[in-house]
Amino acid sequence: MFKINIKETQNPSIVKFEFPDFISYGTNFEFKNIDETENSPLAKQLFYLPFVKTVYISGNFVAIERFSIVEWNDVQEEVKQQIEEFINKGGKVLIEKENSSTKKIPVTVYGETTPNPSVLKFVANKMLTKTAVEFKNIDEAKPSPLAIELFKLPFVKEVFMDENYISISKFDSYNWDEISIEVRSFIKGFIENGGTVIDETLISQTKEHEQQQDQYFDNLDVTSQQIINILEEYVKPAVQSDGGNISFEGYDDATKRVTVTLKGACSGCPSSTFTLKNGIENMLRQMLHNNDIVVEALNG
Repeated sequence: MFKINIKETQNPSIVKFEFPDFISYGTNFEFKNIDETENSPLAKQLFYLPFVKTVYISGNFVAIERFSIVEWNDVQEEVKQQIEEFINKGGKVLIEKENSSTKKIPVTVYGETTPNPSVLKFVANKMLTKTAVEFKNIDEAKPSPLAIELFKLPFVKEVFMDENYISISKFDSYNWDEISIEVRSFIKGFIENGGTVIDETLISQTKEHEQQQDQYFDNLDVTSQQIINILEEYVKPAVQSDGGNISFEGYDDATKRVTVTLKGACSGCPSSTFTLKNGIENMLRQMLHNNDIVVEALNG
């Protein structure tokens, strides 16, 4: 049986009714009256209640603004039951307008834990990006429409994308047990409905893209090239399997200092930083036959 949860908002006139799965991907709806509800049978049904002023549909919830003739404490359980009964009887929340040019793309997305408890890795069965990119906030996410939508979710702190997976860092006040299914469903639905994950033309303007080009590698000194090859072959696969990434930033021959940047699940995790730093340092010393090498691991 379909069940929803009631959540209060900062506006005492508005209550959210949260669904167990997403009902709208990347689009918000606002209905001011019953005449506007052509594409939402549920909103139309709700306007038959005399105290309903406005209906909002977004993400995984329906929010309702009431007129002052009632208090939510007196009617919210009744509204909850009506919504559940409507859905259980086959009622539709939204009616998608058919578009012959848009076809649903079957995709599988599953979640994986990482060494960083704040980060969960979501893996798709298709390539998402050719360039590893990390977004610390919504302003940095312009190359990725998917990342922009993810940042609109209140619990998303940072987004990292590489190849076929997305690592998401959450705020500490949220628990992955409560939100992981929502995030997985959102990513799956976004991709299936033809949403753009990454605009590669915008990614080409970033430092990350430049570092992954052959020209960048060819212009480096021999030791730096050797370090990159070692990182690519022996370190990066293990780091990527944990939902992170590592990039070479530079080598100072005078001090023998190698600087790398950790991203995704590895970024901001003290234990991961310490373990990786020591592991990479020992590996480079052995493979380059130089015990003076020191590794500095930065968080991306």
